[in-house]
Amino acid sequence: MKIRRFFGKDMREALSLVKDELGQDAVIMSNRKVSDGVELVAAYDKEPEQSLKARTPVSAPSTKPVPTLSEIIGDHGPDNLKALLEQQAKSQLPREEGMSDYQPTPPQRENDFGVQASAPNKQAQSVEDDWADEPSIDNASLTHIKDELTTLRQVLQHQVADLFEAKKQRQKPIHGFICKQLVGLGLSYNLAEQLSDFVPADATERDAWRYVLQLMVNRLSLGGNGLLSQTGAVALMGPTGTGKTTTVAKLAARYAKKHGPDSVALVTIDTYRIGAFEQLQTFGKIIGCVVKRAENAQILSDTLFQLRHKKMIFIDTAGFSQRDEKLVKQLEQLSNSNMAVKRYLVLQSNTQYPALNQAIQAYDGANLDGCILTKLDECFSLGEALSVALEHQLPLSFLTDGQQVPEDIRPADAKFLVSSAAKLYKKHGMNHTNNHNQFSTTRAV
Repeated sequence: MKIRRFFGKDMREALSLVKDELGQDAVIMSNRKVSDGVELVAAYDKEPEQSLKARTPVSAPSTKPVPTLSEIIGDHGPDNLKALLEQQAKSQLPREEGMSDYQPTPPQRENDFGVQASAPNKQAQSVEDDWADEPSIDNASLTHIKDELTTLRQVLQHQVADLFEAKKQRQKPIHGFICKQLVGLGLSYNLAEQLSDFVPADATERDAWRYVLQLMVNRLSLGGNGLLSQTGAVALMGPTGTGKTTTVAKLAARYAKKHGPDSVALVTIDTYRIGAFEQLQTFGKIIGCVVKRAENAQILSDTLFQLRHKKMIFIDTAGFSQRDEKLVKQLEQLSNSNMAVKRYLVLQSNTQYPALNQAIQAYDGANLDGCILTKLDECFSLGEALSVALEHQLPLSFLTDGQQVPEDIRPADAKFLVSSAAKLYKKHGMNHTNNHNQFSTTRAV
């Protein structure tokens, strides 16, 4: 396989150069803008037809063209696939014509000359003999070849991505340094690269690091702690084990301390977890507030109507995985209630980036009003939580860092979060190579 680099004033000119040099079967490995235009990296797994024809002897023509690997796999675009289909159609045409004449018929009659027609049988036998001589490639071999080509392509993609990364670090060393630091902090490579582009090229490493941390502080969206001064109903939602019930108790205790225990009520719609109601009931006794249970949407509506005189009703929900169908049913249960319910997503900050991202996508249709990050005291890295908060622009409302009710909860503070993430990175030296490798593969495609 040949790999060549082409430069043009624009994409049209660069593609024209690739087509003239390598033909229409060339594979575009990557493209990017440069100072004087566009740069394309193209690959070609066989020689151009002009040079191939020039080097092929005129004599000793082949009786039957041998299909190349690219023609068998069809991995180089519509032209090769079209050629492959035409070749298969031509090879199958004689067999189809012969077999169409060979059909089960009633007992044959003698023709006008008193001879039974037996030509179709002979023709079918002849076609079958010719077909048996055709070379065939079994599915297992094709699958093996495709797997090898896929592996080869992935290796080339990694190599090309590494070359581009090395070139970028040579051209803008401070940006490469900051990008590497942010990935180590726990941010996704996409976000790290975007933030590093804002760093002044002439900044020192120390100043650049301070600059990008302040940039993160400015970009974080905060929901504020106005929840403790509002009235209505609030439901805390999220995956299993994020600390929703404990967070409900902390918020209810804070609200009761400010407005009185009679102004608060607790409701659980978690009918799946054993002891869910009993746990919330224990918190209710400590706070001194009413605790109710609702098994379905109708009971929830009736319960909310009975508690309408309360200033604030905190609803504890069941925790489901992102792919659980019961999650949709629970969202419908909240939507069908007779009172507008605000919804806050509870995420534990010590979760890996892919799981956090999937959780946010699962609750994307829930019309979230804010987000609460829990278990900050159990974190070795805060970068993953910051990454999803920045990428999805989640309004952060509260942070929890312990089990004590109601002490271990505070309003979300962007500067506190970013500085805590930097301290954890400095202390534990997290590398987060998985995010880096995952993005490197993506940007090389």
